[in-house]
Amino acid sequence: MSLRANRDFRLLLGGRSVSLLGDGAFLVALAWEAYTLSNAPTALSLIGVAMTVPTISLLLFGGVVSDRYRRRTVMLMADALRAVLLLLTGALALAGDLGLWQLVVIVAFYGAAQAFFDPASDAILPEIVGPDHLGQANALEQLMRPLTLRLIGPALGGVLVGTIGSGAAFMADGASFIVSALTLWLMASSSSGPLAPAGAPAPDGGSAVRQVLEGWAYVRHHVWLWGTFASAGIAYLLFMGPSEVLLPFMVKHELHGSGVELGLVFGAGGLGAVGCAVTIMRGGMPSNSIAFIYSTWTLATLAVAGYGLANAVWQLMLASLAFNLLETGGTIVWATLKQRLVPGRLLGRVSSLDWLISIGLLPVSFALTAPVSAVLGVRATLVAAGVAGAMATLGGLLLPGMRASEDAAAPHASAGAPV
Repeated sequence: MSLRANRDFRLLLGGRSVSLLGDGAFLVALAWEAYTLSNAPTALSLIGVAMTVPTISLLLFGGVVSDRYRRRTVMLMADALRAVLLLLTGALALAGDLGLWQLVVIVAFYGAAQAFFDPASDAILPEIVGPDHLGQANALEQLMRPLTLRLIGPALGGVLVGTIGSGAAFMADGASFIVSALTLWLMASSSSGPLAPAGAPAPDGGSAVRQVLEGWAYVRHHVWLWGTFASAGIAYLLFMGPSEVLLPFMVKHELHGSGVELGLVFGAGGLGAVGCAVTIMRGGMPSNSIAFIYSTWTLATLAVAGYGLANAVWQLMLASLAFNLLETGGTIVWATLKQRLVPGRLLGRVSSLDWLISIGLLPVSFALTAPVSAVLGVRATLVAAGVAGAMATLGGLLLPGMRASEDAAAPHASAGAPV
């Protein structure tokens, strides 16, 4: 069955695209609101810590839940909770009653919901798309993700923040989660069976700890998994906090830009990611998956240094375009490789370990960004983060046995099918 004829995939992609559109507006609103409430990078660093700590704390449990229960139901409930949180945030902001402490509490619950949504979202695609269509499906998803999250969404958020206020963008994101939950509901109502992959054995009735250990044992025996998780975790520690916290600061305070210009910087990144996704959809997957993943991710991380070197908003836009174009290429190939090689019954737990190890040090990264930038300066911090993060990423490729997965993935590398 082609992707066009796959009703569940169309519903999943449609709902996710609308949700990401709202998230794009949310990114602009959150950064702008944080720097409105406090002009120092400390405010956005605090929000980043508050959002990531609950996510990291609950990811392993979220992975077990996504392998044990209906994945669409898990995603639907996470969307419903985030809809309530964002609508509440928007109402408080529009009324002028939103304080920094309230924003911190709300994003903490938002991050907790994310811990359940992400593993289930990673694991659900192989259930509804055949193996020969996974590359096309991931490329199509990565086409829609930057188009909505990094291009149209931030532009919408910039307009809403600039004309009505941050509250309107928060409300728009809340509404988008409602739409996403409705599409998941329609998918579930069209299927009578459990959401585990057809024909795959369900997890046994053992404890959650036992099931987590089973997932970890699988990861531990595959260098391409644990090595990539570890290198990503170190790289994210080095560059993610500075890029997330200091890029909006660069626009607002270093270059004296507006909310609309921040949206344009995010939008340029979306444009680059869209171009990359279209290229992979047309050209197929690379044969040397691991080498491709590491080379694109290394160059993407190096592009973060461009944020610190920029002297105009258009230069920030170019750096954002390069970062997202390269990062998207590696992400498409990584997601497809993982979905093809990891057994379906373990995919939720492996994905939760992927998220946990990769982003496990993000709270530290966010916490360190403000004091480090106070000592080194905003620009020097961004340059150092990009260079050090690129070196950490490249280091993963040098681990013995890292490319062993390429032999298993090679028969699928050029597989493609009509969308």
